[in-house]
Amino acid sequence: MVSQKKFLFSLLLSGVMSAGAQASALSDTVAQGWESFTNNVSQTWSDPQSVDLYIPAITWHNRWTYDKEKTDRYNERPWGGGLGVSRYNEQGNWNGIYLMAFKDSFNKWEPIGGYGWEKTWRPLADDNFHLGAGFTAGVTMRDNWNYIPIPLVLPLASVGYGPATFQMTYIPGTYNNGNVYFAWLRWQF
Repeated sequence: MVSQKKFLFSLLLSGVMSAGAQASALSDTVAQGWESFTNNVSQTWSDPQSVDLYIPAITWHNRWTYDKEKTDRYNERPWGGGLGVSRYNEQGNWNGIYLMAFKDSFNKWEPIGGYGWEKTWRPLADDNFHLGAGFTAGVTMRDNWNYIPIPLVLPLASVGYGPATFQMTYIPGTYNNGNVYFAWLRWQF
C-alpha cells in the first residue's frame, strides 16, 4: 500500500514538473514570437525599403453564408485608398505597415491600419513573380459599431509581379455576418 502511494505521488509529481516545463517552454516561445514581431514592426517603420499605395479592389460577401436580400443591398466596391511602408527582410519575406480607408458593406467609411507579414516565394525563374501567405494584425473602426476601435488578426495571401501585388484576406464570421473576402492592389514605389 505504501509503495503504491509513493508510486502515485511520484507519478503526480513528474506530471506537475512536466507541465511546468511545458508551460515554461510555451512562455519562452511566446516571448520570442513577441520580440520578433516588435522588432519587425520597428525595423519596418524606421528603415522601410519602399512606400506603398493601397487601392481597395473588391469586397465579396460569401454567398453560401448570406441571405440573398442582404447581399443585394451590400456594397461590394470598396472605393478608397491608403498608404504604407514596407520592406523585405533577409529571408525575402514581406513586412508592411499600412493605413487604409474604404467604403464598407453599408457604403460607410471604414479605416483600418496595422502591420502585415507574408512568407514570400519566388517559384519561377523570373524573380519578379512572387506569392505570399501570412497575417495582418491591426485595428479597424466601423460605422455600425459606432467607430469603436476593433482589434483584428487576419490571414493574408498575395500574388504579384515586380512592384504590383494583389493582396487579400478573408474575414471569418457567422451566418449573415463576416465571411467576407476583401482584396486590394498594393503598388510599391
